[in-house]
Amino acid sequence: MTDTLSPALARRVALAAQGFGRAPTQTQSPTRAPGIRQLDALVNRLQLLQIDSVNVFERSHYLPVFSRLGVYDKTVLDRLTAAKTGRYTEYWAHEASILPLDTWPLFRWRMQAYRAHADTDASHWSHANRPMLEWLRAELAEKGPLPASEIEHDANKRSGPWWGWSDVKTGLEVLFRWGEVVSGGRSRFERVYGLPEQVLPAELLGREISRTDAHRALIARAAQAHGVGTVKDFADYFRLKTAPARVAIQELEDAGELIPVTVPGWGSGAGSGGAAGAAWLHRDARLPRSIDAATVLSPFDPVVWERARALRLFDFHYRIEIYTPKHLRVFGYYVLPVLVGDTIVGRVDLKNDRQAGVLRVQAAWAEPGAPADTAARLAAVLRDAADWQGLGEIVVAPNGTLAAALAAELQS
Repeated sequence: MTDTLSPALARRVALAAQGFGRAPTQTQSPTRAPGIRQLDALVNRLQLLQIDSVNVFERSHYLPVFSRLGVYDKTVLDRLTAAKTGRYTEYWAHEASILPLDTWPLFRWRMQAYRAHADTDASHWSHANRPMLEWLRAELAEKGPLPASEIEHDANKRSGPWWGWSDVKTGLEVLFRWGEVVSGGRSRFERVYGLPEQVLPAELLGREISRTDAHRALIARAAQAHGVGTVKDFADYFRLKTAPARVAIQELEDAGELIPVTVPGWGSGAGSGGAAGAAWLHRDARLPRSIDAATVLSPFDPVVWERARALRLFDFHYRIEIYTPKHLRVFGYYVLPVLVGDTIVGRVDLKNDRQAGVLRVQAAWAEPGAPADTAARLAAVLRDAADWQGLGEIVVAPNGTLAAALAAELQS
């Protein structure tokens, strides 16, 4: 018989699996910032940190750690995740992501698929630029891991707008997708590229994992990071196709690692009318009676990046408005969901004015039914955020339904 989880319990399970709701004694001393051990444990719990170049408030891979552990030293996370060799690497997982090192062989099938697609697509960049690819392989073999900006070549010039890649950068990214070069860390946020044998341990290089076994391992990791979820939830974590994800889920269910459950309101389709939907609970998932978080979430946080899951868990409709023309934006440019307790209660548009030393709240909005203490709890989070960023002042613009109350709390 399949068990039923209430939507509220499913929400708490999901947040607990993502590292929320743990007592300070389990993660850090109240008077001490979390160190490398706490950061390492958290990143391994999440299985990945999504990388994005947008730096309006803070780069996205730093934010999930702040959301869960509070004020910490970003250079500690850099030492952990951006070293030339160490416990982490990068690859295209959910999107471009920092990953535990042992995850790399689980994506060989994806690397091979990228290469096979390029080989069969006559219009692919690699066909017209084989000499560049050969030269890049030889250059890295001779000089070791390098960022694109330090590779000397006449074609190493950006084209078009500031984000336009040079042929050198394009070639390195092609080889990176194919697994012929890997991340050798980062330097001032710029990826360093190296040949696999220059960066990865020999044991990892020699590890061959079938596509089927890799999918099962990735689904297992996704399920552990989710706590509870649907086929789509688990598949989306590492951008897997639905059909092989279903097979992997069934195998994990047969092995007792995943437990089938139903959650009212998780039925598929707009007309589900609260119908229960099929889901799976990881056998190691915590079932907390309460979660009392208070934080802001990156737009690229695993809690909200799958928009359908965010709607099911929190009744929260979310989209990033960075790419929306200004006159069509509803909530703001870089809007972060506000998590209080186990509910998303608002959204806040933040800008880090580094030159002025000011954290600017461009807009603040309360969700329907937000508790009366939302402004007070958000004010405390923003004070921590300003402290974390080394900013001396918080300025709230009079935009949004929560702005006035938030400004008043910050002045008190």
